[in-house]
Amino acid sequence: GDGCGHTLLTPHSGTLSSKNYPGTYPNHTACRWRLRAPPGTSLLLAFGDVDLEPSERCARSSLLLADPQAGTAYGPYCRNAGPAAPLLVTNSSAVTVLFNSTSHRSGRGLLLSYATSQHPGRGEASPRDAETHPPPRAVVYCPAGCKDIDGDIWGNPSQGYRDTSVLCKAAVHAGVIADELGGQVTLSREKGITLYESAFANGLHSKRWARGSWGPWLHPAPGPCRLPLSACSDALEVAAFNASSWWYEVDALGQDRAWAAKRAALGAAGHSWAAEPGSEGAWLELDLGTRRNVTGIITKGSSERYDYYVTSYRVSSSRDGKNWRTYRGSGGQEDKVFEGNADSHGEVSNAFIPPIVARYVR
Repeated sequence: GDGCGHTLLTPHSGTLSSKNYPGTYPNHTACRWRLRAPPGTSLLLAFGDVDLEPSERCARSSLLLADPQAGTAYGPYCRNAGPAAPLLVTNSSAVTVLFNSTSHRSGRGLLLSYATSQHPGRGEASPRDAETHPPPRAVVYCPAGCKDIDGDIWGNPSQGYRDTSVLCKAAVHAGVIADELGGQVTLSREKGITLYESAFANGLHSKRWARGSWGPWLHPAPGPCRLPLSACSDALEVAAFNASSWWYEVDALGQDRAWAAKRAALGAAGHSWAAEPGSEGAWLELDLGTRRNVTGIITKGSSERYDYYVTSYRVSSSRDGKNWRTYRGSGGQEDKVFEGNADSHGEVSNAFIPPIVARYVR
């Protein structure tokens, strides 16, 4: 319906909101979502926010949940008649969510998330949970669809995140979960620092924060480190670089300078790699020497006076250098396009979930 806002529904978890959330939802609108979990499991719904204008029996604006298998309904809910608890545990694998509005003046609308009884977390996190006072260590489950919800994050994968950051959004930024899947996040609370630097990672911008604070540090759990390589302190060595082409620059003194593939290492002093001007389908290839587990990549533009950088790219991998497979991410049906840099001096991180197992990465 025309009242539907941000929506990402998967068999194991998802996130949904009313149109314009957290702004005022439209008049005379409706939306219907059908949530379905795998057979033999049941749905758990987390109410992140239900702010619908109050009225008698929620007649003007309402949220209603119907469980057809059990023949029961929950609601209607609005501001003066909200859910009794932030988490609703059903006995059904299918739930219909109904949102309706008539004429009204106020209300942010609604934000819900869900997971199944099989999810690995020991606590359910609403996508807007800030965990202002988290325990020293906690394990929560973040639903799919957290990336595009409203709310800010402060910090980066290397330093950690300020404690008022939107928890599940920070987990996507850190690369510990994929937004299209969600997943389990281990949160440990440690002594904060006086300056959290901003960063662009996994399609999200974090903000810079300069003040003392306690702050949580996000870790993937269980499994290997999935943060960008610098945060893992496990940067892979590149045995050789290759490229589709490179630029031979002739400077003002008539001297040649090759922007060759070997100049592409992150942090290398001087000029970097650049493809031949005008070339299409340019690529840079990394030979890791042997088959490795690649969990992420960091890109940066030219470190010279030229304002060169790549705004988006695809990634392919090969185990033998002959047969190539384009990366599609977590169950994707289309080649994944990664967001690159917006300037020539900042670093941008992107995680591979699941990791790439290959010798060659292009």
